[in-house]
Amino acid sequence: MTEFIPPGTRFHVLPLPFPMKRGGALHGARVAYETWGELDAARDNAILIVTGLSPDAHAAANEGDTEPGWWEAMLGPGKPIDTNRWFVVCVNSLGSCKGSSGPASIDPATGDLYRLDFPELSIEDVAEAAFGVVRGLGIERLACVIGNSMGGMTALALLLRHPGAARAHINISGSAQALPFSIAIRSLQREAIRLDPNWNGGRYNDDTYPESGMRMARKLGVITYRSALEWDGRFGRVRLESDRPDEDPFGLEFQVESYLEGHARRFVRRFDPNCYLYLSRSMDWFDLAEYGNGDVMAGLAKVRVDKALAIGVSTDILFPLQQQQQIADGLRAGGADARFLPLDSPQGHDAFLVDFARFGPAIGDFLAGL
Repeated sequence: MTEFIPPGTRFHVLPLPFPMKRGGALHGARVAYETWGELDAARDNAILIVTGLSPDAHAAANEGDTEPGWWEAMLGPGKPIDTNRWFVVCVNSLGSCKGSSGPASIDPATGDLYRLDFPELSIEDVAEAAFGVVRGLGIERLACVIGNSMGGMTALALLLRHPGAARAHINISGSAQALPFSIAIRSLQREAIRLDPNWNGGRYNDDTYPESGMRMARKLGVITYRSALEWDGRFGRVRLESDRPDEDPFGLEFQVESYLEGHARRFVRRFDPNCYLYLSRSMDWFDLAEYGNGDVMAGLAKVRVDKALAIGVSTDILFPLQQQQQIADGLRAGGADARFLPLDSPQGHDAFLVDFARFGPAIGDFLAGL
């Protein structure tokens, strides 16, 4: 499979070897990142953004790539993450196929793709790789780490493993451990990919891409990323204008089905299936209770930041509100000035990607107070 790397991407080469939490090591691995703004003389105005499962490092337009990014409305001059003040770094997750080393990368030991020979990936590995970028840029202490979704997990792992790495933290629709419902959904997504005959134990190519499995996995994900309230308000029971063809009597009939199909088709062949499997499983494994003698609150209390904001959405079924409340409570127990902010958005887990009227002021006001 081909890696999908935005044109403005820069790279940080990880130390050789780069040890992985669950065993094994990477040699000659790299992490993709992009930057915005200027690092000040004191080198203390840096913000790190760590992402969800699928985004690349191109969060917004910059000199290297003028195309809008996935968080364009949030990041830039005069925007909530104001690059007139902040030097912003966004890192593509280790294990991804958007420039950072992962199963779709070349294994230097063999000259072939890693595929399933890539070492088992943990959120902690993703965090260590991101922290390597920060240190590589000569930043001793970040002003803030912002983590969205899976990135909320990554941010917590980074802060726990590197006390004092940042003055502040914004955790957006994240969690300190995977809940059974989320694990079950991701398990079904992985099963859809693995049961596609073209997956072939991870040995596929561009001609034998497991498209059906990836389509099903993406559709299931999109259903959980939004809320039933939004699905009802946006589509209702509206049917497609054209009748179903006779040769496909169980084909697409409702507009919501057509939406999911279109969304899935735009995603497949733009993300490597093996990378999807690795990153998905890393989220299921993540549990800060490992660092608190079996108590997730004790694990959170070991994180050291001065100030924190945990934002959640009332309609999020994948990372429900109680998980962001838990993060705020746990960080407060560790001495942080931590606040929990529940937002009443109809757009579910993906609200931070679309509901800028709510998320923009919340994030902008927090950063203005640093």
